[in-house]
Amino acid sequence: MQPIEKRKRLRRVLSGKETLILPVVYDAVSARIAEIAGFEAALLSGSVAAASLHGFPDLVLVTMTEVAQLAKRITDCTTLSLQVDCDNGFGNALNVMRCVREFDAAGAAALTIEDTDLPLSYGASAPSAISIDEMCGKLEAAVAARKDAEMVIVGRTDTFRFYGMEAAIERVRAYQETGVDAIFVPGVQKRKDLEKIRKNISLPAVTSGLPKTEGDKSGLEILQEIGFCMTVLAKFPFMVVVKTLYESLSYLKENGELGPFEEKMGSTRMLEKIIHSDQYKNDQKRFLMAGKNSSLQKK
Repeated sequence: MQPIEKRKRLRRVLSGKETLILPVVYDAVSARIAEIAGFEAALLSGSVAAASLHGFPDLVLVTMTEVAQLAKRITDCTTLSLQVDCDNGFGNALNVMRCVREFDAAGAAALTIEDTDLPLSYGASAPSAISIDEMCGKLEAAVAARKDAEMVIVGRTDTFRFYGMEAAIERVRAYQETGVDAIFVPGVQKRKDLEKIRKNISLPAVTSGLPKTEGDKSGLEILQEIGFCMTVLAKFPFMVVVKTLYESLSYLKENGELGPFEEKMGSTRMLEKIIHSDQYKNDQKRFLMAGKNSSLQKK
């Protein structure tokens, strides 16, 4: 599937009435598994990219090039519409423009750019936000830089967590005038807060997590009622993988056997399905052994 088709598919989600869960993927195998599980879109999280690539915390220690290369590996091996967490765009508005071009070339379907002041400045004890004017300049630059108009640009504000509701609403109203395609406000959990945020967003709206269930209504159904088109589930399933690895390797070291984890291992056939083993075996037969019967060999 070509990048433009992946982007058009994601745009259909933005314009639809259902709420899409974006699972986090972090390498080719996790992306293939998400695709086999039935997901059509996924998120490459900045924090998970840092952890999986280098074992770094989420402190903007991974470069744009490294994340773009990782994104390309994922888009090359799956049909997923990949949304990439680009943090602050890796710098100022000019850096954002290069960022958009690089991820466009990597086949990303969407980019999120946030207003957090990154990396933390000397003496800062907690994250803060850049000015509204600077962020609007970044988002306008992002929109101007894309070569494919189908690529989705998402403006993200984390100010709800830093400064509260009114600050978040002020930024939402400003950012949606920059030409971006959607607005992402993470960290909102209560229904009344989600409803208030949504009322102030005229564009497709994205959030993170799932609110608490209400009676027989799931968190996803609640988000759908309110009108959010997508929600991101932070580091899940990456943290599930981390926990399983830690527990299984610790058990192996302490006991010298697989124990209960032997039953949790997937079959070889499952892995072969994920890595497209049959396809490569067919290619081996077709091309590595083709010379035996070729007309050139006969001559």
